[in-house]
Formats: sequence, structure tokens, C-alpha cells
Amino acid sequence: MLKSSKPKLPPFQNEPPTDFSDPKRKREMLRAIEKIRAELGKDYPARIGSQLVAKSERKLVSTNPCDHREVVGTFAMCDKDDVEHAIGAATEAFEWWKKTPVEKRASYLLKAADKMRKRKREFAAMMIFEVAKNWAEADMDVNEAIDFMEFYAREAMRLCAPQPVVKPPKWLGKETSEFVYLPLGVGAILPPWNFALAIMTGMTTSAIVAGNAVVLKPSPDAPFVATKFAELMEEVGLPKGVLNVIYGGADVGEAMVEHPKTRFVSFTGSKAVGLKINEAAAKMREGQRWMKRVIAEMGGKDAIIIEPDADIDEAVNATIVSAFGFSGQKCSACSRVIINEKIYDDVVEKLVERAGALTLGDAVENPSMSAVVSEKAFKKICEYIEIGKSEAKLVFGGKVDSSKGWFIEPTIFADVEPTARIAQEEIFGPVLACVKAANFDEALRIANDTEYGLTGGVFTKNKKKLERAKAEFHVGNLYLNRKITGALVGVHPFGGFNLSGTDSKAGGRDYLLNFLQGKSIGERLA
Repeated sequence: MLKSSKPKLPPFQNEPPTDFSDPKRKREMLRAIEKIRAELGKDYPARIGSQLVAKSERKLVSTNPCDHREVVGTFAMCDKDDVEHAIGAATEAFEWWKKTPVEKRASYLLKAADKMRKRKREFAAMMIFEVAKNWAEADMDVNEAIDFMEFYAREAMRLCAPQPVVKPPKWLGKETSEFVYLPLGVGAILPPWNFALAIMTGMTTSAIVAGNAVVLKPSPDAPFVATKFAELMEEVGLPKGVLNVIYGGADVGEAMVEHPKTRFVSFTGSKAVGLKINEAAAKMREGQRWMKRVIAEMGGKDAIIIEPDADIDEAVNATIVSAFGFSGQKCSACSRVIINEKIYDDVVEKLVERAGALTLGDAVENPSMSAVVSEKAFKKICEYIEIGKSEAKLVFGGKVDSSKGWFIEPTIFADVEPTARIAQEEIFGPVLACVKAANFDEALRIANDTEYGLTGGVFTKNKKKLERAKAEFHVGNLYLNRKITGALVGVHPFGGFNLSGTDSKAGGRDYLLNFLQGKSIGERLA
């Protein structure tokens, strides 16, 4: 029930992107790449309370997607005993961390954001090597991580200040009323690899600044970035036990979710895993005293609608960026473009032309597109390309190369039926399905005919159609006459409907409420 005065921080502002056409910024990036390259291949222990836990018998190995022979790092592969110890350490830390004034908790985030800002190129370089982001994508990932910490620090101080309540009526007698937010307890943090720094940082620090202690298990495809983030939090003095970091696969994640002392689970990843987590968390375990909360973001099958009166070149450019930025490995990526039949052939032709201008190569060299994250992802995307060949017309790309890294060309299918598998199932790779619609009514029906509801876009100059899209396009993030990727913290609170997740709106003013519980206090006065 600790209170805070109104924070005296300057208003939140989003971190600006880096202009790598500036020779100075380019040199900085090249130096950072070489610095991080020199750090590759090291061993890293788990962090449990005040202990660094190294394992000699089993290791989690992270490799460069552009050169799967290059080891980024090796990490202690944890087990259920480690989960027990980590949750025990977090439980112990929670008892005093929850009593820490919110200003102090927020100060750790603000210090970390400042340090990360000064080392922005280094953190970007980490993602270039570990998840094959090109320079711009890696830079924006770091910017978003900084934004999350700056934004959530301010939000925590707002929510932990006295909350507004209605004044007790006179007939109640002399009485005061107050309302406060309290932290929940121990959280299991299960982030994805595709925004290896931003989403992981946001999920972790939002829970921490709200007064909770956490156990973080990074994706097996991005442990290096998470480790360097944990080291940063140690540098700014975050007390031991508040953030515990363990490594492992599904068995470790399941043990975290099922543990009776886990109070909440924050997850970003696939629909299948998210639903399994939701089911497991709903089951009461021996010694459990609460219903676990699940905060889940589970992907999408996102669509852009293009109408005849749109700026066609602008729509095509936005579709290409939304579909093939980071090789389509974003839950917000455009995987379906729904085109009015009057302009269908022209738009498809322009999409093919623009895709042909994209470059594919090693992320270090800053191409338009680079390798997909892993062999598992590579094989799954390849399977969908073969499915697409049987369902529709391949008009661009489709070639793959795994001789050195996991490279897949931007791939476009035309004449795709709305019910085709490549138009319904999340592929999470550089595959775009072109669907023809007779009119705007049909386009909206096709766009909404999916089990997901994350992002969507509409290109038209018709104000009535735009208003209809606002009312009828059932997605958590709708974008009009612009790309559908690149949500900014605070500007575009992010989260989806249906099987895209719990619409918990990361980067929004209600997000921290996922990690807090309200307490109402009335007092009779003498």
C-alpha cells in the first residue's frame, strides 16, 4: 500500500530511429559488430538469486542463422530442479521487493534505459548475430526496448500514486475511502525470439516495476540477447532475486507455468503453445492459493485490403515492408493482401516488381532480408511454400538455400482462395498470399474470416470505407493508409483479439494492470 506523489519526469517520448546513411552512424555500427563478434562463443550460466549456476553436462547452443556453424554462445541447460530454485529465490525476493518504493523500482528501469541508449549499437549487433536482423530492424528493436522501460517506469508511478475514488456520501457518516494497487507475486516470463530484446525487456520490466519478482526463460533461439539484458540490469544495481534467468526448452517452461507459487504467466509466442499454457495455468495445483493470470500474445494472420481508389504505389510499398520486413517473422506481418478485382492484376504485378528489388544476404551486410531464425523455422516455411504451390500460383520467389544459413526468398502466391491453408494458417516467414475480392464488403469478410485478430490495414481514400473498417475490421491494431508493422510504445498499444491473445495491449496505459491487484480501503472516522 505504498503511495507515491505524482512523478516529476519529463513526458514520455519515443526513441528515434538511427539514420545509417550518416557515415558516422555507419562507422559506429560497424565497430559494434566487430566488438560483439569478438564476444561470440562464450559460456553463460543461469542466474538464480545471488548464484551463477553453470552446468557442464548439458548446454543450450545458440548459433548464427546466417552461418549455422558460428556459435553465438552456450548456455547452462536447466531442469525442473533449477525451476524450483529460481521460483524459490523469486518468492523470497518478492517479500521485500514489493515493499520497495515505486520511485526506487522505476529508477532501475530509467537507469537501464539510459545505459542501453548509450550502447544501442552493441545491442543491435547482438541481434544481427543471434536472430539475423538487418541494421534497421535491430535498431528499432533496441529503441522499442528503451521505450518500454521509459514508458513503464512512468506508468508504475502513475498507478502507485493515490487513485481517484468517489467521495463517500454524507449519509454514510464520517468515513474515508482510498484505492491502491498491489503487486501479485512471482511471474514466469516466456518471451519470443523475434523481438529478442524489445518484447523480452517489456515483458520482464513491466512485471518488475509493478513490484513483482520474476523468472525469465528466454527463447532457446535468443538466449544471448537476454543474458546481456540481465547483465545490464545487474550493472544498474537491480537486487539479486528480483530477476532470475534460466535456460531450457518446453519442459522448463512447463515446470514454470505449473509451479504452485507462480502467480502469473507472461507469454508471447505461437497459438499452440499459448493455448497449452492457458490450459495448464487454469489447473489448480497442491499448495496454490490463487487463480493464475495468463497474459498471452499468440500471433496472427494479418491482412491488408487495397481498394481501387487507393494510392496504389504507396499501398504496394507498405505491403512489401509489412510482409517481408525481418523476413515476415513478426506476428504483425502482412501475410494476406486482399485486392479489389478491378486493380488485382496491376497490384500483383507491382508487388512482384517491388519484391524483385529486395536483397537477401548476411545480416551483417545490412540487406533488405536475411536468414530465418532456425532450421526448424526454415523447414516449416519450406513446407508451406510447397503447400502454396499446390493451392495457388507462385508468381515470385520460392527458392531456398540452407548450405550455410537458413535463407528463403521473398515468396508471393497469386490467385489464393480465402479458405486455402496459406490464407488461413500462420506461416511466420516471407510468404505473401494475394486474394481477390469483388468489393469492399467481400474484402472485409475475407479479412475477418480467420481465427486470429491481431493487425490489419486498409488502403482507400474513401472516408466511409475507412469508418467501416474502424467499426468492422476485427483486429486489435488497425492501420489505415500505412504499413501494419512497427507499432510504437504508447502511440500504438499492441495486442490482438480472438486467438491472437488476451489483448493486453503492451505499451499501453492499462498494461501494468496485468501485474497488479486492486485493494479498496474504507475507514470510519471518530
